[in-house]
Amino acid sequence: MQHRIIGAGMAVFLLVAMVVLSRQAAVYTLSVQPDKETTVVIDVGHGGCDPGKVGVGGILEKDINLAVALKLETLLKQTDMHVVLTRKTDCGLYDEDATNKKAQDMRRRIEVMAKEKADLVVSIHQNSFQDSAVYGPQCFYYANSKEGQQAAAILQNTLNQGLCIDAPRQEKANDSYYILKKSAMPTVIVECGFLSNPKDAEKLVDDAYQEKLAFQIYMGIQRYFNAF
Repeated sequence: MQHRIIGAGMAVFLLVAMVVLSRQAAVYTLSVQPDKETTVVIDVGHGGCDPGKVGVGGILEKDINLAVALKLETLLKQTDMHVVLTRKTDCGLYDEDATNKKAQDMRRRIEVMAKEKADLVVSIHQNSFQDSAVYGPQCFYYANSKEGQQAAAILQNTLNQGLCIDAPRQEKANDSYYILKKSAMPTVIVECGFLSNPKDAEKLVDDAYQEKLAFQIYMGIQRYFNAF
């Protein structure tokens, strides 16, 4: 009888332990996924006749933006999210005969976001600065958007930690960037690094580092939705 009681006690203990461990695993793997109605628009900065920033060695921002965005799309599509990219090739969102291609391109990006009724917009870019010593990812949000601020803070923290940035930057408010001003939904501009910094520039063209970037942005997006 005593052996049976001990055996039953051990079974209960093991069952409780399994439940606790499974709950812990759920936290680390972010198993609580957004529902199927969740839409994320990945705005792929620049493209076509607009190269964006030109970095060390002549590397073009538009190319890195697209590479990172396509990797991010692949990761997000493994969840139940609806994912839309504003561009999937080296093109701009403008007509070839448009008198102001840049203005038309920007308006059409906003139209995509509105049409898709995005729950979150992540705009992929690369940074540049006159001081070549400046480096690291930087997230921007619209100054009047609390949800945008929350998303930017989560993404910034995830990038800083996941990429082991030794001089981490902080998310930053902005009230002048067109995409942030005109977007009606939470929007974060993710500047993945500085093309003006030789070390950042070298990493940003590396496929393996782009994979790391995309994964950390993906993790940040997951954490943002799981925060609600």
